[in-house]
Amino acid sequence: MLQAALADGTADRACTFEVFGRRLPDGRRFGVVAGTGRVLEALRGFRFDDEVLAQLRTTGLDEATLAHLAGYRFAGSVDGYAEGEVYFPGSPMLTVRGTFADAVVLETLVLSILNHDCAIASAAARMVTAAHDRPLIEMGSRRTHEEAAVASARAAYLAGFTSTSNLEAGRRFGLPTSGTSAHAFTLLHDTEEEAFRAQVAALGVGTTLLVDTYDITQGIATAVEVAGPQLGAVRIDSGDLAVLAVQARAQLDALGATSTRIVVSGDLDEFAVAALAAAPVDGYGVGTSLVTGSGAPTAGLVYKLVEVDGRPVAKRSTSKVTQGGRKVAVRRHRPTGTATEEVLGIGVAPGVEPHDRALQVPLVRDGEVVDGLPGLVEAREHLRRVLVTLPWDALALSRGEPAISTTVLPAPAGHARRPQEPS
Repeated sequence: MLQAALADGTADRACTFEVFGRRLPDGRRFGVVAGTGRVLEALRGFRFDDEVLAQLRTTGLDEATLAHLAGYRFAGSVDGYAEGEVYFPGSPMLTVRGTFADAVVLETLVLSILNHDCAIASAAARMVTAAHDRPLIEMGSRRTHEEAAVASARAAYLAGFTSTSNLEAGRRFGLPTSGTSAHAFTLLHDTEEEAFRAQVAALGVGTTLLVDTYDITQGIATAVEVAGPQLGAVRIDSGDLAVLAVQARAQLDALGATSTRIVVSGDLDEFAVAALAAAPVDGYGVGTSLVTGSGAPTAGLVYKLVEVDGRPVAKRSTSKVTQGGRKVAVRRHRPTGTATEEVLGIGVAPGVEPHDRALQVPLVRDGEVVDGLPGLVEAREHLRRVLVTLPWDALALSRGEPAISTTVLPAPAGHARRPQEPS
C-alpha cells in the first residue's frame, strides 16, 4: 500500500485512522483500555534501520519506498482514551492523524499491542471484581509467549492484581513481585519436612508453604510444626478448593496459626474465583486463564481509515460496516455519577450536557509523545474510579449486553460522507 501510494502521489493525503471494536467479546459488559503506554513507547522507537531495510529490499520494495522508510519518523498526532478507561462497541479508543504514509504503517504495531493488553486487562478486571478485595497474584508466565507474559503482568496490574510472579515485568514496569515454591522443590527433598525447613531457613516464617504435594492435612501439620503459628501462608494448588479451604482454616486455627493465610491456585478463572467468595480464602494465584484472556485472547479491535483530507470515508460491505468521520466521544452520567451512555460526535464534540465527561486526551503531537501523561499506577487508579460509575449489572459475570449503549450523532451539515467503494 505504501509503495503504491508513494508512486501515485496519494501518500501525503491527510488521513485519520481510528482504533475501535465492533463488539465486545461474547457476554462481556465492558472492555478495559490497556497497552496505551506500551504503544507510545513503541512509537518512539519505530524506525527502519539498515538491517531492516536490507531485509525489506528482498521482499521487492522499490528504492523510492526504501528511501522513504529510511527516513521514517511519525510526525502526526494521536488522541485516545486514557489508559485504564473502559470502552464499549464503537468507542474510538485511539485516533491517529497524519499523512497516509505516516499512519498506515502503524496498524500492526498499534493493534498487536492493544488487542492483547485490552483482552488481558478486561479479563483481569472481572477477576478482581470476583475476588472482592482479596489479593490476586498473576502467575501465568509459563502459559504464554515470553514477551506476552511480561505484557500480561502489566495489564493485570493495571486491572487491580496485587503482584506478579514475572520478575522481568517487575524490572521493566516496577510491578510488585511475589510467588511461592513449586512442587519440584518439595520433591527434591527426601521428606516434606526437610523441604519446609529449607524454605523457612532461607526465607523466614513469613513465607508461603505449598502443602498439597502429598497429603494436605499432613502437609499443614508439618508446615506449622516447622514454621510455628506465625507461618505466613499455605498454598493449595489442587482438589476441591472450597472444601479444602474450609478444612485448612479449621486445622490452622486448631493449631494456633490463626493469622496464617490460605492462598489457592490451580486453573482459576473469574467464575472459579467468584465461587470461592464464601470460602476462607485469603488470596488467589491466577495463571492460564488470565494470560489467555479467559476465553477472549484478543479484544477484536480494528484500525480503520475514517477520513481523507477532512472528508468522511467508510467501508460499507454488508458484514463489516464502519462509520465514516472522526469521532469525538463523551460519556453521559446521571447526577448520582452513574454512567448512562457513550455519545460520539462526527467531526465535532457532542453538545455538552451536565455530568458529561470527555473521553479522549492528547497523546502525541507533531510526532512527539505529550509530556506528563499518567503512568501505570495512575491508570490503575483511574480504572478503579471508572468501574464505580458503571451500572451495577456491568460487574456481573453472567452473560449480558454492554453495560451502556453507544450513540453516534449525525454529522453536522457540510460534513457529508464521501462516496467510498465497498471492499
